[in-house]
Amino acid sequence: MFQTLYSYFWWERLWLPANLTWADLEDRDGRVYAKASDLYITLPLAFLFLIVRHLFETYVATPLAGLLNVKEKVRLKATPNPVLEKFYAATTKHPKQADVEMLSKKSGCTSGGPVRQVERWFRRRRNQDRPSLLKKFREASWRFTFYLIAFIAGMAVIVDVRPPQPVPCPQSMLPSQYWYYMIELSFYWSLLFSIASDVKRKDFKEQIIHHVATIILISFSWFANYIRAGTLIMALHDSSDYLLESAKMFNYAGWRNTCNNIFIVFAAVFIITRLVILPFWIMHCTVFYPLDLYPAFFGYYFFNFMMVVLQSLHIFWAYLIIRMAQKFITGKVVEDERSDREETDNSEEEEEVAKNGPLSNGHPVLNNNHRKTD
Repeated sequence: MFQTLYSYFWWERLWLPANLTWADLEDRDGRVYAKASDLYITLPLAFLFLIVRHLFETYVATPLAGLLNVKEKVRLKATPNPVLEKFYAATTKHPKQADVEMLSKKSGCTSGGPVRQVERWFRRRRNQDRPSLLKKFREASWRFTFYLIAFIAGMAVIVDVRPPQPVPCPQSMLPSQYWYYMIELSFYWSLLFSIASDVKRKDFKEQIIHHVATIILISFSWFANYIRAGTLIMALHDSSDYLLESAKMFNYAGWRNTCNNIFIVFAAVFIITRLVILPFWIMHCTVFYPLDLYPAFFGYYFFNFMMVVLQSLHIFWAYLIIRMAQKFITGKVVEDERSDREETDNSEEEEEVAKNGPLSNGHPVLNNNHRKTD
């Protein structure tokens, strides 16, 4: 039965056009073609990426954060309370007003306004679970480094590509294309493996869809010999990603002017590459050009459907970017629209801060939230 499913899955008419067979993609006469079995190496490479990332964040990103004076915001910790902790972990982190009133009676909060005490406890507890500024900076540093190197490598691979061979001869693979594909796919596998422990943003589900769609597109374009289109698409994405991550780094370091200037460049590159070049050039080629060479087949529809999914995510993120750009133009502080903003305490705490300065569990602390400009 397994052999039957294997035969159906790799049926030539499913993945290849009518004028090609798997035999046409066998290595011969010094010509090397992409094979599905090549992708097995990407899984161990993905785990190697996770190890390299840990070492990078520990020995490169953390010292860099110190040099850029990345400061942690002082957070007030929630007082240990078994009743509230159980509700927080098992029910919801955002209790309704009726739940707050019920918990104020069960938790033993009696003085200073029990309802307000419970509300304050949940605010502080949620803030405890939010990722630290250092964690955000380390993640952004790792992604910036990879995307920048990948973009430079992508440009080198595009330059290395030979002129197209006459149709119907399938395009052979270059060593530079092989390593570019393996490294890019391994990196996206590593992002998918670590997404649960990474900084969780409001577009968490969209991020999962993006990583899965990207992995499927890269894998399919490899064993279906869509390497030229895949190389262009990956390089196109890397061209703006490293700008975004560098803007985040400077934002976490408090360099507002630098962050805003890089963000403007990022927004322009993102819109030009993903809303203009990708749909009106690359997708135009993948949709219309193949039909001049062979009839449409399942692989053709599948590839372009995944491209539409990816493009839909680009439109969604472009909407968020434009919202951020509008805030910047109107003079408001530019923040990542996907970020979960930290909540602040009020009432009595604000009065205590006004009298005694910032507090950490009742003790005065130094204000480390100053910002630099450049």
